[in-house]
Amino acid sequence: MNIPDPQESRSPQVAMRLSVVVGFLMLGTKVFAYAMTGSAAILSDAAESVVHVVAVSFAAYSLWLSRKPPDPSHHYGHDKVAFFSAGFEGAMIVLAAFYIAYVSIHNWIVGLKLENLGAGSLLVLAAGLINAALGGFLLWVGKKHGSLILEADGRHVLTDCWTSFGVLVGLALTILTGWLPLDPLVALCVALNILRIGSKLIRRSIGGLMDEVDPTTQGRIRQVLNEMTSEMGIEFHGLRHRNAGHTTWIEFHLLFPKDTSLESAHGLATKIEERIQQESTMRTEVISHLETLEDHHEVHRHGHFERFDD
Repeated sequence: MNIPDPQESRSPQVAMRLSVVVGFLMLGTKVFAYAMTGSAAILSDAAESVVHVVAVSFAAYSLWLSRKPPDPSHHYGHDKVAFFSAGFEGAMIVLAAFYIAYVSIHNWIVGLKLENLGAGSLLVLAAGLINAALGGFLLWVGKKHGSLILEADGRHVLTDCWTSFGVLVGLALTILTGWLPLDPLVALCVALNILRIGSKLIRRSIGGLMDEVDPTTQGRIRQVLNEMTSEMGIEFHGLRHRNAGHTTWIEFHLLFPKDTSLESAHGLATKIEERIQQESTMRTEVISHLETLEDHHEVHRHGHFERFDD
């Protein structure tokens, strides 16, 4: 199994702790800005931050759980919690979008009253810039370490950032034109955008839980297998893989001539497994099944193994 060194494995945990701390700080900043201005757009931004704080707290727990080793009740480890975390975070984003839309429409109907927009805008700008830096950092660490949890959290932080910038546009136009309905109108536009982002996270979560095939990963594995089996004069079939959230599980059958010794076949299989692990960007577990070339069709004809990829 391809396992990162301890120093690298700590990086995602440090990044997640930073996300939690900054999340609470940004929430306090936006609540204060709303208290100053009474802006529906700023309130919607603060509401999104409330959702983010709840989601990132769950994400931090999920990251800790995903790194626990296999145990007697979880033979494949706890990696799949990453997809639950991404789905939960996506659902929280969608919930925030609907709440923002509700608050915007409600405030528009009952009447708009805004004040101290300049000072409030500066606070929102500061929060947006900090979240932009944090979101980019979380995405970078998440992609580097193959952590879906951090990637989802990074996208949520960037969503919060875009919400803030959208609010700033609305506040600026409101200050320039004096037309108060611009405030809730911009908030509604922001709600539609984050609804789109949240929906994508939920879709990715469902795909992971259903073991949806990643064509890029499949193609990369197949390329290595084609190259190495051709050099060794053997064949393969039954290639399957799934992303468990932090680990890629790969399995396939290797077909050897009937007179190949077990020792030789096992040695060649090990070389193929090691090569696949070396070229993987994630922690990888490879399982190969050895069988004879001459009679494998007969074996599979009797239902020993259903071939999905030959």
